[in-house]
Amino acid sequence: MVKGSIVALVTPFHEDGTVNFEKLGELLDWHIENSTDGILILGTSGESSTMSHEEDDAVALYTIERVNHRVPVIVGAGSNCTQTAMEKSLKYQNMGADALLLISPYYNKANTQGMIRHFTTVADAVHIPIILYNVP
Repeated sequence: MVKGSIVALVTPFHEDGTVNFEKLGELLDWHIENSTDGILILGTSGESSTMSHEEDDAVALYTIERVNHRVPVIVGAGSNCTQTAMEKSLKYQNMGADALLLISPYYNKANTQGMIRHFTTVADAVHIPIILYNVP
């Protein structure tokens, strides 16, 4: 479903720290017009760890609507909190994301069973593909 060149898009901001949706739209259109096969928003290069949940949601919804099924949209929904990752994943799925990116829980020292439970909890809650992203 998701293959080819997938860009992990940055989130552009205005000088005052608010999201620059106009520039985000330009970036999305440019990548699609230049044959990018998929868009990844809110990944680790997308500044989501420094944004509020409301900003994350606004960026995800804007991206999904702007792309409008021209290419798959993968939304970063990871968190070190399993409940938060599940809630974000369900929200982005309901917004229309084509797939989700989940990061291994950061700062938590989960053992193998804990990692399996973390990812399985989210996977069991959604019906769209999940990409696991490990940052050792």
